[in-house]
Amino acid sequence: MSNSSLVNYTKLSTNNSGPRTHSIDRITPHCVVGQLSAEGIVSCFPKAVYNSRGELIAGREASCNYGIGKDGRIALIVDEGKRSWCSSSESNDQRAVTIECASDTKSPYAMTNAVYESLINLCVDICKRNGKNKLIWFGDKNKTLNYTPAPNEMVITVHRWFANKPCPGDWLMARMGDLASKATSRLNGTTTTQTTQTNGLYRVQLGAFQSKQNAEKLLQTVKQKGFEAFITQSGGLYKVQVGVFSVKANADAMLNKVKAAGLQGFISGGGSTPTPATSTPTARIVTGSSVRLRSGAKTYTGGSLASFVYQRTYKVLQLNGDRVVISYNGSVVAAVHLSDLTLA
Repeated sequence: MSNSSLVNYTKLSTNNSGPRTHSIDRITPHCVVGQLSAEGIVSCFPKAVYNSRGELIAGREASCNYGIGKDGRIALIVDEGKRSWCSSSESNDQRAVTIECASDTKSPYAMTNAVYESLINLCVDICKRNGKNKLIWFGDKNKTLNYTPAPNEMVITVHRWFANKPCPGDWLMARMGDLASKATSRLNGTTTTQTTQTNGLYRVQLGAFQSKQNAEKLLQTVKQKGFEAFITQSGGLYKVQVGVFSVKANADAMLNKVKAAGLQGFISGGGSTPTPATSTPTARIVTGSSVRLRSGAKTYTGGSLASFVYQRTYKVLQLNGDRVVISYNGSVVAAVHLSDLTLA
């Protein structure tokens, strides 16, 4: 197996398991938790030294195939044909090219544009040299790990699926669909303007909050139900999302899983106004909007409502994520789900 010609600096580590036992069909990007240079990333993996009993006495049992510094320069640390020690999973590291990327030291572990662009270029190069023309991001742990890639496919996996770690950070998690889409378009000789761009991606959004604490509460609830959720911030709101998809059908499938788990959500993105789970334009509802309740809707906590409630028009008094407080003639009526409202 060859190494990437994009490499700017090479310092090979002995922290590896030798030749792979599986062909390469995965790429696992990581956040290194530090705005480091390519050389600085190499220094994060000192040689592991063991005593006669095989116990680690110095260094660190960790490495990666490539490191991308904050300026976009790329380091080769473990030959691509060898298994690095990077993802807390031997089976994943045997088949994945692992890439440590310079990032902020705190959540969401943001990366520079130079790092992200180099990551795209490196993924394209890895795919080309391994005979792949499609990079896939499912955004779902079980689906990904149980998927057998076709000969032309490379799949993205993440460290947090194998260990209790935030890696690769919510910043990069929110861009995985974009990474896969842009890499695939370049592999097939098209430009990113001819395919899905960042603002054309589909996201399954479960809530938007002015309070980060409220967003984190929902995040924990969603994670407890087995979903790989994360928080993004835009427009002054903290948004809880599950997955970023270049194909709407994949976003629809994730939304169905979310709803089956008893959660509320809608699909946003696709280069247009966010599309909710129902056919009604709930994404445009704001504080002060005139709205009506969907027939049969219940309160936010699951309580029943009188039949006449569905015949009236209400004002949105408060809007906090999917929770909406509606009023009638100045009096509070109930807190309901955003997805149960339509604009009057």
